[in-house]
Amino acid sequence: MKYFLSLLLVGQIAFAQERMKPEETEVWEPEPQVIQPGIFTAPPSDAIVLFDGTDLSKWRSERNKEAATWTINPDKSMTVKPRSGGIETRDEHGSIQLHIEWKSPTEIKGEGQGRGNSGILFQRRYEVQVLDSYQNRTYSNGQAGSIYKQSIPLVNAMRPTGEWQVYDIVFNAPQYNEAGEEIKAGNFTVFHNGVLIQNSVEIQGTTEYIGKPKKGRDIMPGYGQGQETHRSLLLQDHGDLVSYRNIWMRKL
Repeated sequence: MKYFLSLLLVGQIAFAQERMKPEETEVWEPEPQVIQPGIFTAPPSDAIVLFDGTDLSKWRSERNKEAATWTINPDKSMTVKPRSGGIETRDEHGSIQLHIEWKSPTEIKGEGQGRGNSGILFQRRYEVQVLDSYQNRTYSNGQAGSIYKQSIPLVNAMRPTGEWQVYDIVFNAPQYNEAGEEIKAGNFTVFHNGVLIQNSVEIQGTTEYIGKPKKGRDIMPGYGQGQETHRSLLLQDHGDLVSYRNIWMRKL
């Protein structure tokens, strides 16, 4: 009977999630203050370089796990190939420090979430938002530098549209016991253009477009039967011509 009731409860929660609308998890206030940003950073000697502008050998398609097909540009950046799907690292990771530079298209198209939208998913589960948030209002927990629909950035450190943005991110992965139960929450610290915008923010679970975060066995069914918690780093294809360059990480 207890097992049946547990299944019934899980089913009810899943049904409630499906009935939710994206707007129900949007937070518009407070709106982060706009400030002026800082400078760029070169890789340290112990960095694992994921992209230096020469090739995409460290990446693969998220859809079919074959070679990544995003466009490599003469300026040693790469650009999303719309509708080709996101790309993920061939290597999987736990806790890391990540440096990544990105820019939205110079030509402004769309507004809100429809302008310069991409994202960086750690372990394919937890997203730090990439979005053209320069003079472009959207819900605060979905603007650039947000932990998507979980944590609003402390300030808006955007450079103007079409200029390079820099994220330096410390990701401490959640920890689990042998039963797949979370025993220590993960957290993010994020610097945007040298400015602290997320200060050791606890990760509530997966970053969901619709519905509430998931964690523990909800995201890792069968954990304790040999399933590894590590996953790839993923860059999203949202259909916008967002570019990336100088991507490196350090394992923690």
